[in-house]
Amino acid sequence: MLGFVPPLPQQPGRPPSSGHMIVCGDDALGRRLAVELRFIYGERVTLLLPPGRDANSPETPLTQRGRAAALFGRMSAAMNRAGNGTGATGSSGDTNAGVEAVRIMEAPEPSDDVLEEAGIDRAAALALVYDDDERNIRAALTARRLNPRLRLVIRLYNRKLGQHLEELLDQAAAVAMPGIDPALLDASTTVLSDADTAAPALAATALTGSSKIIQAEGLLLRAAERPPPRPGEHADPGLCTLALLSSTANDPAGAEGSDSSGDEAPQLLPDERAVADATGRGTVVLEAISRADPARPATRMGGRGAPLAQIFSRRLRWSALGFALAALALVIASLLTTEDTALHSAYLTVLDLLGMNDPAEGASPARQIIQILSGIAGLLLLPLLIAAVLEAFGTLRTASSLRRPPRGLGGHVVLLGLGKIGTRVLVRLRELDIPVVVVEEDPEARGIPLARSLHVPTVIGDVTQEGVLEAAKIYRARALLALTSIDTTNLEAALYARSVKPDLRVALRLYDDEFATAVYRTLRTAHPQALTRSRSVSHLAAPSFAVAMMGRQILGAVPVERKVMLFAALEVAGHPQLEGHTVEQAFRAGAWRVLAIDATPPADRNPDLAALPPFDPEGDAAPPPSGLVWDLHPGYVLRAQDRVVIAATRRGLAELLRRQRSAVPGR
Repeated sequence: MLGFVPPLPQQPGRPPSSGHMIVCGDDALGRRLAVELRFIYGERVTLLLPPGRDANSPETPLTQRGRAAALFGRMSAAMNRAGNGTGATGSSGDTNAGVEAVRIMEAPEPSDDVLEEAGIDRAAALALVYDDDERNIRAALTARRLNPRLRLVIRLYNRKLGQHLEELLDQAAAVAMPGIDPALLDASTTVLSDADTAAPALAATALTGSSKIIQAEGLLLRAAERPPPRPGEHADPGLCTLALLSSTANDPAGAEGSDSSGDEAPQLLPDERAVADATGRGTVVLEAISRADPARPATRMGGRGAPLAQIFSRRLRWSALGFALAALALVIASLLTTEDTALHSAYLTVLDLLGMNDPAEGASPARQIIQILSGIAGLLLLPLLIAAVLEAFGTLRTASSLRRPPRGLGGHVVLLGLGKIGTRVLVRLRELDIPVVVVEEDPEARGIPLARSLHVPTVIGDVTQEGVLEAAKIYRARALLALTSIDTTNLEAALYARSVKPDLRVALRLYDDEFATAVYRTLRTAHPQALTRSRSVSHLAAPSFAVAMMGRQILGAVPVERKVMLFAALEVAGHPQLEGHTVEQAFRAGAWRVLAIDATPPADRNPDLAALPPFDPEGDAAPPPSGLVWDLHPGYVLRAQDRVVIAATRRGLAELLRRQRSAVPGR
């Protein structure tokens, strides 16, 4: 299925030259990252893979080395076709002239000897993207000992552990290199999570017109998709237009655009003329900028009702309300038929309800009738109390168990799989207050405790078995997110869900690119009235890891159909395309756009723009104002001491970083 595998030299005898980059991984992310560094940034890359087959695709006959070689062969052929085209320019063709092919090594573990053979002492950066956190940590400590000046990019799922590890490795680098520039020290160790990077994009596929959030210095940048305007309407450009969607993006039967889609492909960072000439195309615009809330957790399902709503059922609450209204009616009837006070009438009614009052033998007929009615109503009180006690005990007994999908649930998202990716997507969906039903086969899966704490309805069972998706109310769901680690399971679930609800919105996580393309085209043809999307976690996460390998801060990545747009923070110094130019002159359509400038003095700047400024949210003091200026005048001249936030394509950002690298002596 992968086609011909071109031979790639192992080159064990020739040591790599200085300044190369090493990528260590055991899944698709490592291979995709090597492709990104080699074919987008033009770097010399050494790829370290474990021997044998890919654990995520055991049915594939190719080994890790074979799969990597096939991927590099396809990318090389694509780059050659792009470079030989008539419209290719020096910046859009293959930027890898004079750069040898990726050097592939095989080793079970990144030990001292293996890293030394890969040239760790002469490397500029090392990426550790194994799926096992412990292996990445062990290799990071070894690499920092072998080369304290090495730039490290580490893949970790555990956020807190990642923060502590980053501080530890940065401290080791500071001890080994006294007087190092704080900016360089901040970039010496970067801990990223592919799950955190890909989760917003995966969650957005389940929503129509959803927005993507990028965080910068405590501010939230909202990039929102907008449908094409109707005849006679004018599209609101927002703060600026970031992208034009392909002409078929809003057609369920249409294909998503990619780099190979020609004129139908989405246009990233278009100029004003392209936006004005585009008709029938949706847009991605920078919609709003708001302050981030550091204390907003993922919300529980079930709303903010009273505690009684969580203990007693709705039927029992309605029964109790009916009994209370009946008792109130009896008290009012007693007041109207007797001359007693309100307090005494209520007292007699309570005694009658509990069967504790004497018979009203000498009283008026009205009083006797009220006593009989009170006795009948009192008979209903005992079963009501018994039901309340049983439900309270049942609620306490099942408080630590998983919640079942409630009756009447509809308009929700069915999420398959609670692994690393599924857990992060669940958090993202709950942050957006979207109802979710989770289906997971393993009751001990990573995300089960989170689903329990958020009171998310969960179905434990094999999604390929009959009745499991029905238990998740798939026939009333708005979308299906199939995010398990097995391609065939995701495909089978999608096909069965479409048989139950043909117009269901479906998003698949598929590892193999060719398999994903075939599945996507087949589902699109078979169900033209429904929206089908396929996503690759490695494709979404690799650009962020590549930018970190280049020593730059990535604020976020926004997928635009099958393309990716990056948001990054850059120092203007060393970038001739920016320094000395106005904001309008620095804009290059299809490559990069300056969105904001950091007006904070260089000495007072926060090194990490993606982090929230330190302040006490519980205190009375207001959060510190952001130093980012977003309403830039087109005539503002960018200075060397400025730091800017840019939106860029992968190739545009690569060109900026290559130009700066070539200007640095000794590199």
